Amino acid sequence: MIHPEDRIPHAPLPFRPQLTWPGGARLAVWVCPNIEHYEFLPAQQGSPRDPWPRTPHPDVLSYSLKDYGNRAGVWRMMECLDTHGIRGSVSFSMSVGDMFPEILDGMMKRDWDVFSHGLYNTRYHWNLPEDAERAEIEASVAAWRRLTGRQLRGWFSPAASNTLRTPDLVAEAGISYLCDFYHDDQPTPIRVRSGRLVSIPYTMDLNDAVMIGAGAAEGADFLRAGLDMFETLYAEGATQPRVMCIALHPYIMGRPHRIRFLDELLGHIRRHEGVWFATGAEMADWYLANHYDAAMGA
Repeated sequence: MIHPEDRIPHAPLPFRPQLTWPGGARLAVWVCPNIEHYEFLPAQQGSPRDPWPRTPHPDVLSYSLKDYGNRAGVWRMMECLDTHGIRGSVSFSMSVGDMFPEILDGMMKRDWDVFSHGLYNTRYHWNLPEDAERAEIEASVAAWRRLTGRQLRGWFSPAASNTLRTPDLVAEAGISYLCDFYHDDQPTPIRVRSGRLVSIPYTMDLNDAVMIGAGAAEGADFLRAGLDMFETLYAEGATQPRVMCIALHPYIMGRPHRIRFLDELLGHIRRHEGVWFATGAEMADWYLANHYDAAMGA
């Protein structure tokens, strides 16, 4: 096993090789709707954590609040991104493809990118033996190929329940990028047992589930944080380009009283030159082709 602290070469941002983006962009922005399924009565694996801790099962209130996203919120979010001409990069529970085929059709029609968030967001990978975690990852790869005929490009462990072996198993499965690390404002290479893997910056800061779902903020606070994050990264990107992630959940930001704040944030960003609205796969491909080797040798 590769020691966790050796996974990612340490390179202080001001001293690393110059990053470039297509067209000389100073900031890559990717918008990440988490389109998930939370099981009503989840099977337990890997961890004793209870996804519905509010009451004894069944927790109808918590389940139905999540279910809103796949019934109503996702369509409002799709319309918002359509208005701005932005392709989403979806953190996708693979079970959604079979359970709610209209959602999959809507994503495919829009040519959205997908990175797997596991089969369900209620089945955790913590403490899984290597063979069991490998089987879970391979099940996602097989599901995406069956649903679309495509190779799965990205991975984000369900509920961020990654293990020490996750990067190796993801690379082994032919996946190009990983979203389990939140350590940088640029893509970074990840050392794996075989193959090549790049970390694409995901966010737990500008993330509606963390900000709003935890009850500490509302839509206006999400907008304010998004504007502040954008202004800083955009200014810094003039000398060393950056990545900005906007992490969304249809059951939160897709609510009727919040969607206007997402619309306003995206509109503000679009009014600036030098912004590349990218997908995770596009960033990974560019980085692997142009910067990975230099970064691994740094």
